[in-house]
Amino acid sequence: MKLIRTTGRGATNAANVLAALERRGGAALDTVMPAVKRIVTEVRRKGDRALLRYAAQLDGLSGPDALRVTSEQTSAAWNATDPALRKALSTAASQIRQFAKRQLPSSWTKPAGAGLTTGQLVRPLGSVGCYVPSGRHPLPSTLLMTVIPAQVAGVERIVVVSPKPAQETLAAAHLLGISEFYRAGGAHAVAALAYGTETIARVDKIVGPGNLYVTAAKRLTAFDCAIDMLAGPTEIVVASDRGRAADIASDLVAQAEHDPEALAIFITTRAGLAQEVIAETKTRSRDNPVAREALDRHGLVILAADADEARALTNRIAPEHLTVDSAGDLDWVQNAGSVFIGRWSAQPMGDYVSGPNHTLPTGGMARVRGGLSVNDFVKLITVQEYSAQGIAQFGPQAVLLAEAEGLTGHAEAIRTRLNRRANRA
Repeated sequence: MKLIRTTGRGATNAANVLAALERRGGAALDTVMPAVKRIVTEVRRKGDRALLRYAAQLDGLSGPDALRVTSEQTSAAWNATDPALRKALSTAASQIRQFAKRQLPSSWTKPAGAGLTTGQLVRPLGSVGCYVPSGRHPLPSTLLMTVIPAQVAGVERIVVVSPKPAQETLAAAHLLGISEFYRAGGAHAVAALAYGTETIARVDKIVGPGNLYVTAAKRLTAFDCAIDMLAGPTEIVVASDRGRAADIASDLVAQAEHDPEALAIFITTRAGLAQEVIAETKTRSRDNPVAREALDRHGLVILAADADEARALTNRIAPEHLTVDSAGDLDWVQNAGSVFIGRWSAQPMGDYVSGPNHTLPTGGMARVRGGLSVNDFVKLITVQEYSAQGIAQFGPQAVLLAEAEGLTGHAEAIRTRLNRRANRA
């Protein structure tokens, strides 16, 4: 990991590094976009023929009959899974479901003045596609994190796509009762979900993380099919002056092992702790080549001048995962995907069993949104109802606003009601 100081001779370099961090994001997508555009266009035009060809070429699909995962296959995977792991999956599912239920917004109507009632209806999306990666590691946890909030929201049709799904992922699908699961990944799977093929009907929204090709395909199709977010490599920031070096380093290594492009940052005002963390991460990543590469390429320890600067830098970076020393630190946190408090809150706990979603904003997008939640699977339909008394009270002000905008038809639609109300009086 590289140490940078925000004061003294290193101040200019630190400023440049931080400015580059704020600009991180989707630039890497441009490198794969030509290939992704070709794949998406072909699947959109040729349907199953293109989908199956890419699935065979890129996902190792053995034949067209292998595209659909059957309920018998997910059931067999569940039965073949170690009972201890089955219990762990069930525990995680229960935690995620409870949290999603607490997040679910409600329909309501309230008086908003004499003769006016306003409110909202909460309605689920009709269909969603959940992308579950299966690259370096099987990710049954991502299936749980994407499917369960959709189920809690009441989404009627939930489709899972995953290239070469592992037994654990198939077992998780059985646990959740998934009936539509396809062995496909990459840009071709996203295109199939967005536009539909003979086998896979299109969905209303695509959620879930993936590699550059998946993310680029989501960006390309976003005007035709809703998406959750453009997820990039995993990010972690630990902002601490009181933490233990071993705990901090272990979290940095844990997130770094996801991807050689992962971003791992420790921010502190204590020079001694900074050096201890650097030494610990080097030791702990020695036998973890992916983490070691990520830390060598993108690992940073930032030595801030004081606590206020450390807090400001953390919010500027807007990390996906953030660890702080105490609950009091929540007062200054403005930008983060998910926050972990104190020495016992190991960040990987949030990947599995805490309950809050682990599909989180990266690339600085935590400035404008949080992680995936049940809210991504519902729509809020606003409602308003006027009585004769209400149109009489609020109508004249609305007429003035309509006339100020030069929209005479708007004003006349309101006057029609006002005149009728006046004639009845």
